[in-house]
Parts: sequence; C-alpha cells; structure tokens
Amino acid sequence: MAAEMEPPPLGDAEQTDFREVEDGEDLFVSTVTTLESSPSSPPEPEPEPEPEPEPEPEPASLPTEDVNVNSNGPKPAEVLLDDDPEDLFAEATDEVSLDSPEREPILSDGPSPAITPVTPTVMITPRIEPAMFQRSPEEEEEEENGDAFDMHISVSDPEKVGDGMNAYMAYKVTTKTSLRMFNRNEFSVKRRFSDFLGLHSKLASKYLHIGYIVPPAPEKSIVGMTKVKVGKDDSSSTEFVEKRRSALERYLMRTVKHPILLKDPDVQQFLENTELPRAVSTQALSGAGILRMVNKAAEAVNKMTIKMNESDAWFEEKQQQFENLDAQLRKLHASVESLVVHRKELSFNTASFAKSAAMLGNSEDHTALSRALSQLAEVEEKIDQLHQDQAYADFYLFSELVGDYVRLLTAVKGVFDQRMKTWSKWQDAQVMLQRKREAEAKLQYANKPDKLQQAKDEIKEWEGKVEQGERDFEQISKIIRKEVGRFEKDRVKDFKVVIVKYLESLVHTQQQLIKYWEAFLPEAKAIA
Repeated sequence: MAAEMEPPPLGDAEQTDFREVEDGEDLFVSTVTTLESSPSSPPEPEPEPEPEPEPEPEPASLPTEDVNVNSNGPKPAEVLLDDDPEDLFAEATDEVSLDSPEREPILSDGPSPAITPVTPTVMITPRIEPAMFQRSPEEEEEEENGDAFDMHISVSDPEKVGDGMNAYMAYKVTTKTSLRMFNRNEFSVKRRFSDFLGLHSKLASKYLHIGYIVPPAPEKSIVGMTKVKVGKDDSSSTEFVEKRRSALERYLMRTVKHPILLKDPDVQQFLENTELPRAVSTQALSGAGILRMVNKAAEAVNKMTIKMNESDAWFEEKQQQFENLDAQLRKLHASVESLVVHRKELSFNTASFAKSAAMLGNSEDHTALSRALSQLAEVEEKIDQLHQDQAYADFYLFSELVGDYVRLLTAVKGVFDQRMKTWSKWQDAQVMLQRKREAEAKLQYANKPDKLQQAKDEIKEWEGKVEQGERDFEQISKIIRKEVGRFEKDRVKDFKVVIVKYLESLVHTQQQLIKYWEAFLPEAKAIA
C-alpha cells in the first residue's frame, strides 16, 4: 500500500527539515522508509549547510509534556517496520507536513527531555488542533455548573428557641464541599427561617432585574408556625416542621447549583459565617409586605396594559409554553395532593380494620378461625405501615417536586416580566428623546440661542440613555436565553430522577403487599 501512495512534492526547505528529523531523533522511521522506497520519489540531493532558522516559540496550548502523555516509556518492539503487513503509516504521507503546527514541539532543536522514543501512532493520531485546547464560554459555564454539584447542603435538627409568640425555629445548615472558594470542606451554622427569606430577598434584588432566575424561598405558613409557637405538640406540628425543613434544604441546593448565585458573597456568608445580620422586612403582615403586595398588583395592571412588539418569536413561544406548563403542573400538583390525602385515609381505615379483626379474633370460639383472624389483623397492620410509607413517598418525592416547579415557573415568568420592563424603559427613553429633539427644533425656529445649548445637552443625555436602554435590553435577552436553557435541562433531569425513585417506591410497596398476602393465604386455607 505504501508503494501505491505518491507523496506530495517537497521543497528545499521542507527536505532540509525532513533530513534533520531523519538524522536526529528518527521519530518517523516507517514514514521515512516508505517515502524512500517509493519509485516515483526523486533521489534527494545532499542538502547544503545553511543557517538554521530561529526556532519559533512553542504555543502555550501545546506544552512539550503533553506529547508523551499516553506513552509508558521506550517501546522499541512497537516501532513499525517495512515488513509489517499492517503498515498504519502507509496512508499517512498526505497528512504529515513538516511545517505542521502539531509537529513544532517535536521538530524543535532545543533539548526535549520529556520526549522518549514512542510508537509513531502516538505522535500522529489523533491530530491535535490548537483550537481543541480553547474552551468556549458555554463550555466554561457547563464546567462551573458541574463544579456546583460537588457540594451537598443538609438542613437538619430543627430546634425551638424561645417561648410563646416570640419563639422561632432554628435549623442546622451543614455544607460539605471540595470547592476552593470555601475555607473548609465541611462546616455548619445555625439559621432561622427569616434568614432564608433575607437571603432570597438579597439575591432577587441583585440578579432578578438583569435576567437571572432566582429560586424562590419556601412560603410562610402563619397557621402552622402558630401551632409550633404555642407548643401544640401533635402530628400536624411535627409534619409542618418536617415539611419546612425539607423545603429549606431544597431551596439551598437549587441556589448553590446556579453558578452565578454560588459565587455571590451573601450566599457564602450565609453558609459559612456563624453570626449573620438580622434579616428585615420578612414579617408576613408588615408594612413593607403590604407595600410589596400593592406594587405587585400595580405591576400586574401594567403588564395587562403594556403591549410589547415582540420581534423575537423565541420569547413569545417560550412565554406561551411556560404559561401552559404552569397550568398543567398546578393541576398535577392538586391531583397528587389529593392522592396523598386519600392514601392517608386508606392508612387510617386499614388500621381501624386491623383493630376490628383482632378484637373479632379474640372473641371467636373456633380455634382455626380465631387464629386466621388474628393473622389477618397482623397483615393489615403491616399494610397500614406500607400505606403510610407510600403516602410519605407521594408527598416528599412527587408532590413537593411539582410544587417546587410551580414556584420556579413563577420565578421564570418573573424574568420575562423584567425583560418587558427593560424594553418599556428603552421605549420611554426613545419617546423622550424625540420630544427633546422636537423642543430643539422649536427653539431654533423661535431663534432662542440662549436655550439652544441646554436643549442640545439634554438631547445628548437622552441619546446616551437610549443607547444604554438598548444595550440593557439585548443583555437581558441574552441572559434569559441561557437561563431558560439551564432551567429546561435541570427540569428534565430532576423529573427523571424523581419519577424513577417514585416508581421504585410503588413497585416495592406492591411487592410487599403480595408477600404479606401470600404468607397469609395458607393460614386462611387451614380454616376447617
């Protein structure tokens, strides 16, 4: 095969470089032999000595040490010879170029201690392009996003602090990570619920208006917290505390998985600092809270009155998609919550049936029937526990995931509203600029040079505002596109993981039910 391939003609300079490699380290033994054995190749004259060109500096993206990464030292037995029937370099003559940037580290005249005699396939295949070492911004963001997953946060040990209506719940926030931005690999702090709300408020004020999706904090529950404060120790209070603990843990994990929010100093301070400034404006019925409600109502009215001339069909399509998704998730969430309630009722009724069967078994005179009824009561008690466990899985695995994404979709729609506000601000600046220009024209027509300079300055100022408004609108549109892509990827991944876990819990429950009933069947057949 080597004889059939005709190598490309080589110039004088190329022949000189080629001869230097042949006389030097002789890295390409099989290739040189193939070229010399070709009948169409003219005999090479002895090159005249000429001054060696000054070697070019090696590119930073191709360090010499990387050339020998895959080699394990000298391997003379693996060098390809001419009598090898499988000549891997027979067809490589058209690809090998002496001035190729891939071979500059190999052909350099300086000492190269890292290079050892290796099989030529290590040198040539695969081809190494300098662009392979340059990462795009998207790849860097993916790497940052991947690093964010090297972090686990747990919220545990809810503890009631204080008495009466001034009491509050404190939670232990434990962080385990290997990220270098933190001082330690594992650390814990105590946080109250208002601290979580304060963190969300700070992040929303800094990132929401520029297009970043800030995960929403868990909602308040005045009724549930009042029961905890007054010391009503029942199942509903315990369940409320556990639900809030789980929601706070999910909120923190969603926050730190965002590569931008993870680097925020407020997030790092929240996770590391023992003492944290008291959060303000987190009261459910405070004046600031009422003012926020009024502002939200006014914003809702503005959204209905402002009609944005959308020039990008992608945003219009995504907004409609999120509206439909929000409606469907809300219906699904209501259905799953209803399923949880029915599952709890089934557990309660199963427990009642077990008690009734046990009482009937104790009062039955027939020995075999009494034993069967007692066994039935025991089976129903086990099934009662299965129903409780499945209700727990229904809620914490599936219902809470759907509820989280209902709240997340509210945050996603919020960034689209911020984009509309940015567009509206840009349009208002354009309208004002037009008015300023009209005022300048009137001053020129009225021949009032004393006010003309002021009008020109105002026009220049508003021109700058128009340009800034356009830049802000383009920037927020770009960020929203990336955020929506990240949101879609996380949504698919989260639903896949949770649905698989949920189906596994259902299968396990049904398998246990079958096991219990199969064990009881011989006892029922033994009744004579």
